[in-house]
Amino acid sequence: MKTAIIGGGAAGFFAAIHAASPHNEVFIFEKTPKLLSKVKISGGGRCNVTHRPMEIAKLVKNYPRGEKFLKKVFRHFKQEDTFQWFESRGVQLKIESDGRVFPVSDQSSSIIDALLKEAKAKNIRIETGMNLKRMEANGNTWTLHFDSGSWKFDKVVICSGGHPKTEGYQFLKGLKHTIASPIPSLFTFNTPQESIRELMGLSVPHAYVRLEGTKLSYQGPVLITHWGVSGPAVLKLSAFGAAWLHEKEYQAKAIINWNQDFGEEDYQNQIRNYIQAHSSRKVKNYPLFDIPGRLWEHILEKSLVEEEQIYGNLGKKQINKLVQHLFCYILSVKGKTTFKEEFVTAGGVQLNEVDPETMASKFHPNLYFAGEVLNVDGITGGFNFQAAWSTGFLAGKTIINSAI
Repeated sequence: MKTAIIGGGAAGFFAAIHAASPHNEVFIFEKTPKLLSKVKISGGGRCNVTHRPMEIAKLVKNYPRGEKFLKKVFRHFKQEDTFQWFESRGVQLKIESDGRVFPVSDQSSSIIDALLKEAKAKNIRIETGMNLKRMEANGNTWTLHFDSGSWKFDKVVICSGGHPKTEGYQFLKGLKHTIASPIPSLFTFNTPQESIRELMGLSVPHAYVRLEGTKLSYQGPVLITHWGVSGPAVLKLSAFGAAWLHEKEYQAKAIINWNQDFGEEDYQNQIRNYIQAHSSRKVKNYPLFDIPGRLWEHILEKSLVEEEQIYGNLGKKQINKLVQHLFCYILSVKGKTTFKEEFVTAGGVQLNEVDPETMASKFHPNLYFAGEVLNVDGITGGFNFQAAWSTGFLAGKTIINSAI
């Protein structure tokens, strides 16, 4: 038996490794000259392999698209299995305080080397620079037409990743499968008209961000950049709000509470209590609510609090404005910035056309899908890689079981 894996990324390698056997010759075809390119750059070159183990019911809540589908997939291969797989191959993993998992080496090369070594041990043939133009079903077998010629296979696993445009799925045309239009997920909010951009580089650890006019919100660190706001809270919110923001052409209002532990009344009460206890202190020199100094000064300026003003001289209107900007800071979002190398797309092959117990196409025998080519995407934190390992594993195992 011969199996073709289309795509040399995380899902492709995992599918290939788990499909390979003495009875099944496996080929990986990668369009570009580079293998495992997202693995290499993920997590700033450290590779965020997965997230700390948790119950499947909680795990699937981190996927804006694909929750029900992945519930079935993860029963076959979940985070504990990812840990076991890599650690049994000499790659020690560590869990960071926010739940993200990295190799102890802090080098993505540890993950890449383990995958390449395993592929070599399984005699997997790897072909780079192979652009698949179209696929043809001939009964139960497949003919793959590349720029450089045609190949015949018994089984095919599509692991070609997400594409920013529908044209990227052109090679699937004529296979009955429908493609959910790709839209960006995981992006930062551009705020070109907002003065807050002058604070670039500043981060706030426990903010709460929501999109006006929706029920969409997320809490966590927020980073101010030269183009607007980013950080985990914003990126995760962009993932869950991907379709809504796309529809609004990325024109929206983001509302920030700079410290998620405080409500509107809490801010009011604490400011009044502080005034009673420290009325002669200069407001500028004594930031409250764990707000960084530069952000505190920015909020004071917007609240019309003068440079030399002391707490005892704060008027009612100033206190109300101060509370408003702490609890309900409004930012006009106009556009987005995506990370080109690490882009994640919402969109791809519709999930109701794929069997979540086998990753097999419901329309074609001997055709399988794994990874971001599916309409599945996770928030930041290792969730997209976990979906790649799990779907790749399941496709590979289904194929190897059929060869026995």
